[in-house]
Amino acid sequence: MTPAGVLETVLYVNDLDAAERFYRDVLGMEPFSKAPGRQLFYRCGDQVLLLFDPEATSKPPAPNALPVPPHGAVGPGHVCFRASAGEIEAWRQRLAGHGVAIEADFEWPGGGRSIYFRDPAGNCLEFAEPRIWGLS
Repeated sequence: MTPAGVLETVLYVNDLDAAERFYRDVLGMEPFSKAPGRQLFYRCGDQVLLLFDPEATSKPPAPNALPVPPHGAVGPGHVCFRASAGEIEAWRQRLAGHGVAIEADFEWPGGGRSIYFRDPAGNCLEFAEPRIWGLS
């Protein structure tokens, strides 16, 4: 047996307010759930993107809270969002319009384009064509 897919992905951010503004204003994403000082939850297709404050989530849960084990990370993470070639160009223009620097923009040797940029916490974000991994 193997996992059926990835259900959720987590990035860690020290400033949830700045992250919420960036993901709303630049990426057009609205959280479907949030806990001030702790987390933001976003739907992304049939998956969920979670933004956690690493200081809050590295502590054991409070009494009467859900029994989720403590976890966290230090340093920037990475998430790649699926996009078509046309969507990547539109994202490139949207990011530029918001003053977001593109760190890399290239065609992979096996085919497919990627663009890389950063969120306010320094996480490396990417838009890429699924064919970079041989997916449709």
